[in-house]
Amino acid sequence: MRQQHQRGQHRTRFRVRRQQQQVKGHGPPPLVGCATRLSRRIASVAQKSPFRNTRFTHVGQLTQDGVALDGFHCAPYSPADLGVVLAHGFCNSVSTVSFRRIASRLGVQAGIVALSFRGHGRSGGRSSVGPAEVNDLAAGVHLARELGYRKIATVGFSMGAAVTLLHASQHVVDAVVSVSSPSRWYIRQTPAMRRLHWLVEAPLGRRLAPVLGVRLGEPWATIPVSPVEVVHRIGAPLLLVHGERDHYFPAEHGLALERAAGERAELWLEPGMGHAESGVTPDLVDRIGTWLNRTCIQTSMQQTSTRAVACRQ
Repeated sequence: MRQQHQRGQHRTRFRVRRQQQQVKGHGPPPLVGCATRLSRRIASVAQKSPFRNTRFTHVGQLTQDGVALDGFHCAPYSPADLGVVLAHGFCNSVSTVSFRRIASRLGVQAGIVALSFRGHGRSGGRSSVGPAEVNDLAAGVHLARELGYRKIATVGFSMGAAVTLLHASQHVVDAVVSVSSPSRWYIRQTPAMRRLHWLVEAPLGRRLAPVLGVRLGEPWATIPVSPVEVVHRIGAPLLLVHGERDHYFPAEHGLALERAAGERAELWLEPGMGHAESGVTPDLVDRIGTWLNRTCIQTSMQQTSTRAVACRQ
């Protein structure tokens, strides 16, 4: 009993002394001290690169309409002319584990540039869920050219796949790979897409969107052009990859894009594959990398032959 009484007196004396110091200005109040330590910790973490993989170099880029984007550059193991600009899906970012695994494996065969879309990850701005993200992909392509890659390919997943198709219909690239792209907007035929539409359209869903990793912009005033309407304008070789078990966009979307694209498109319907980054296997990533390298080499040979014929004439 005497020991407990002594402990109580000691705590009381310590509490009184601490309060006297705070009144006299000696030392910060407890909450202020905790906040100061926490702010220092946050600042130290923010200064560090968000990527643990030493092959990933942290980069940033400004879009044509003034949005600051955050991302990484993954240099290939050996010098390569091919640079691949990756485009992630909705609610993902360049820090998503499945996306980084794809980038790391594809980076064995080519250089990789990836930027988080506006409203995602550490990038600024707000997501338009497709149309405005074309400017983000264009910024990534511009960065890849600045890094010295002579051949540029774009590879997109889900929303990023639709963005790659819209971008390639307006800009020149050497090859395009679209994985799990929708053929048109406002798809509600699957439960997963009905949940997504509730997220982007319902007031409560829009308030909850930041919890899922996306900051939404204003709803569309007019319906933008859909991928199936512009895919025929793509002049570069086009690879369409779609899973037969895609629970967001059924395989009919891949078939519709192939029909609209014409002879320049190649469609891979993957048995057992699900949706986008989470459905892609290491073997599929390797096959996409092989297709990109083969396609870009063939394109280079054709361009060389065309220039040679023109010189003779």
